[in-house]
Amino acid sequence: MIPPESFLLDRSAPGTLQARIRQMIAGGILSGRFRPGERLPSSRALARHLGVSRITVTLAYTELVADDYLTAQPRAGFSVSRTAPEPPAFAPRAPGLSTVDWAARLGPALPGLGLDKPADWAAYRYNFIYGQPDPTLFDSANWRLCALQALGRKEWSAVAPDAYDQDDPLLVDFIARQILPRRGILAAPDEILLTLGAQNALWLAARLLTPGRQVAMEDPGYPALRAILAQTGCAVAPVPVDAQGLPPEGIPAGVTVAFVTPSHQCPTTVTMPVARREALLDLALARDMVLVEDDYETELPAPGLSPALKALDRGGRVIYAGSFSKSIFPGLRLGYLVGPAPFIAQARALRATVLRHPPGLIQRTAAHFLTLGHYDALLRRTARAYAERRAAMLAALSDTGLLTSPPLASGSSLWLHLPGQDTGALAARVRASGVLIEPGGAFFAPWRGESRPTESATGAGRASDSPAAHLRLAWSSIPASRIVEGIGLLLP
Repeated sequence: MIPPESFLLDRSAPGTLQARIRQMIAGGILSGRFRPGERLPSSRALARHLGVSRITVTLAYTELVADDYLTAQPRAGFSVSRTAPEPPAFAPRAPGLSTVDWAARLGPALPGLGLDKPADWAAYRYNFIYGQPDPTLFDSANWRLCALQALGRKEWSAVAPDAYDQDDPLLVDFIARQILPRRGILAAPDEILLTLGAQNALWLAARLLTPGRQVAMEDPGYPALRAILAQTGCAVAPVPVDAQGLPPEGIPAGVTVAFVTPSHQCPTTVTMPVARREALLDLALARDMVLVEDDYETELPAPGLSPALKALDRGGRVIYAGSFSKSIFPGLRLGYLVGPAPFIAQARALRATVLRHPPGLIQRTAAHFLTLGHYDALLRRTARAYAERRAAMLAALSDTGLLTSPPLASGSSLWLHLPGQDTGALAARVRASGVLIEPGGAFFAPWRGESRPTESATGAGRASDSPAAHLRLAWSSIPASRIVEGIGLLLP
C-alpha cells in the first residue's frame, strides 16, 4: 500500500481541494511514482493526513475511477488501475543551450503592448487598472448553465466539429438582430465575422488594409494598435485628439486608412459629435479612405451615447470592430468585425489561416447567455454599479484637488491630466500601498525631432507638459466603498 505520507497537497495551487487531490494522484501515476496495482490509502487515512474532509477525498477517488486512473473493489479500497496511463518509456532530458542566433533569425524585436498589467492585480486592494472583471457583478451560475447546455448531446454537432472558417449561426444571428441595431447598424450574416476579441479584429483589419500604406491613428491612442501597425510596414501618422475626438482636418494628405474610437476615445473617453462624424465620413469619401471604427466599450453604460460611426456610413467605408470582452468578461476573448461582404470574405480567409475560428464551445455558450436574457440583465447590473463607482471617484478626486479641469468619464474609466507630475513615478510609489494605476505615457506616440502639438482641450496634447503627466483610472473591478480611500493614497 502507498503510505499517506507519500502525498503532498499544494495548498497554493488553483482549483478546489477535490480538484487538487485529483491532480496530485493523477500526477503521481503519470510520473510513474504510483504503479498499476498499488493500493491507495483509505479515504479516511488520506483525509486525516491532508487535513481535509473524508468526502472530499472520496469524491476525488470516484472521479479518478471514472477516468480509469483507479479501480475500486469491495472491502479492498482503491488501487491504481492496471490500464491507467503509463509514463513514457524514455527519461525526459533537459534541452541544451541553443546554438541558433535568434536575434539574426527573428530580426528586430516586436513591440509589446505598452501597458503594465500585473498578473497579480486582484491581490491589490485598490485596483484602478482598466479592463479587469469584477466577479461580484458577473452571473457565473447562469454562464455555467449555458455552458452545460452547449455541451449537451443535442448541441454536440454545433460545438465539437472543426467548422473550418465558419461561425456559430446562433451567435451571428443575435449580433445581427440585437447587438448591432442598438448601435444603429444593420448587417447581413455575410457581413459579420467573429474574432478573438476586438484586438484580433483590429489585427485582421490592419493586415488586410495597411501594409505599405500611410495610416492615421489617434494620439493619444490604443498602444496595442500602435504595436499591430508597427508589424505591417505601414507609415503611421499620429493625429492629436481634442475635446471632440479625432479632428478630420488633422489627418494628413496621403492617408488611406484611419483607425478611430469615436464613441469612447481611447484613452480620453471623449465622444465624437455626430457633426464631426459626418465630416470624417465626407473626408473619407473625398480622399477614398477606409475608416476602422473600434467600438470597444459599445455595450457599457454611457449617457447620451451617439450612434456608431458605421451607422452613418452610406458609402461602405467603415469597418466596425466590437467586443464582448468589456461587457461579459475580458478572458472570454470574443469580438466581431462588421464590414462589406468582400472585406469580410477576405478577413475570414485570413482568420482561417491563423486560427480557423473562435472555439465553438465559447461561441455557443455566449449565444445562449445572450439569447436567454442573462446578458441584458448583466448590463443593467453593471450600469448601476458603474454609476455608483463613477460618482464615488469624481467626488473623491474633487475632495483631493486632483481634478484641475472638468473630468471626461464614461464607460469604465477616467482620464486625468496632472500638470507637472510624473505618473510613472507616482504609480511606483503607490503600488507599495496596494494601489494600482495606469500611467498615461504609453498611450502617446513617440515624436522624433518634431515640435509637439499644442495642449488640447482634453489635456491630451503635450506642448507644455509631458505625456507622463496623464493618468487613466478605471473602476471596473474596484467596489465603490474602496475608491475614496484608494484615491486618498495618491496624494503625497
